[in-house]
Amino acid sequence: MRPWEPGDAEFLLDLESRWETVRFLGAQAKTMTDRSEAMQSIVRRRAIDDPVYGIWIITSRESRDLLGNILLKPVPLSVGVEGEAPVEIGWHLHPDSQGAGYATEAASAVMRDAAKNGLRAVIAVTDPKNLASQRVCERIGMRALGFTEAYYGKRNLLFEKALSL
Repeated sequence: MRPWEPGDAEFLLDLESRWETVRFLGAQAKTMTDRSEAMQSIVRRRAIDDPVYGIWIITSRESRDLLGNILLKPVPLSVGVEGEAPVEIGWHLHPDSQGAGYATEAASAVMRDAAKNGLRAVIAVTDPKNLASQRVCERIGMRALGFTEAYYGKRNLLFEKALSL
């Protein structure tokens, strides 16, 4: 994993212009339509300047091919929900890279690093229909907590994992 770079814009546009890739992202998923949107998104991703939080591109160790996106950041609370936002881990991969264990490997690495930097727990918020992400949650040792409407303004399935060194 590494920070997103301006040269990744074509890949990001390809990744997020596909409904199959973005359909489970946020309360009002929408596809990306042009390169300028991709560049603006990369600027926002790079603006997270924190030793623990971030949004990174997943690359193949061997080929350096671009595979997808992984994030670790405070989750947006639904309107009317009060309290401190927990830290969410999330991912989405290019359709050509799905099913090969990349999300599991990247999420595990991000959680190990976050634990070393003092983070004690993460959550994953998944659309109830997103069975692939739910399987990743299980593979990385997350515990299903049931349904919630506390995040993204919609009903989601919530997972949690305590982190330790």
